Amino acid sequence: MPPCWPDGERTSSKKPRAKANPPGQKPAPAVPLEDLPYETWKQVVDVNLTGMFLCTQEAIRIMKAQDPRGGRIINNGSISAHAPRPRSVAYTTTKHAVTGLTKSTSLDCRGYNITCSQIDIGNAATPLTERMVQGQGVMQADGRMAIEPRMNADDVGRAVAYMCSLPLDTNVLFMTVMANLMPFVGRG
Repeated sequence: MPPCWPDGERTSSKKPRAKANPPGQKPAPAVPLEDLPYETWKQVVDVNLTGMFLCTQEAIRIMKAQDPRGGRIINNGSISAHAPRPRSVAYTTTKHAVTGLTKSTSLDCRGYNITCSQIDIGNAATPLTERMVQGQGVMQADGRMAIEPRMNADDVGRAVAYMCSLPLDTNVLFMTVMANLMPFVGRG
């Protein structure tokens, strides 16, 4: 597992005030739940959930030990934490679990001046969402295939920058940033 801090070092000269946990990985293949291999399930859970848990632990240790104490952790959730896509059990389950991690971290770290937030992203234009605009697109809740709109990934960066700009006595617990025309509201 790669280090959670960019340089892999924990030194007193580095005083992180914010840590954004990575988005995870490409979702597992879209297959019926009963056909998803256990190895694929475990890989998605290890990357999307266990990896985020380990990075959160390390961020808390560093933020508790630094002077001044405190900081901000931002977990990368997903629209799927609210409404799943068809045949996405592994990815959707991990993103629901990230919501639990976010809430528990936020509660448990209040006394250390550490905030924890979650940004739920829908259809940012990245290599992971290329499949949404290629060929027939992606499966919809009603089983049909459709091309889906995407948004500029820089808008996600601006949203995270806003969350980081707030003082530690203020927290955006959850933020949803999505392509305006994506089929989210009413999905599932």
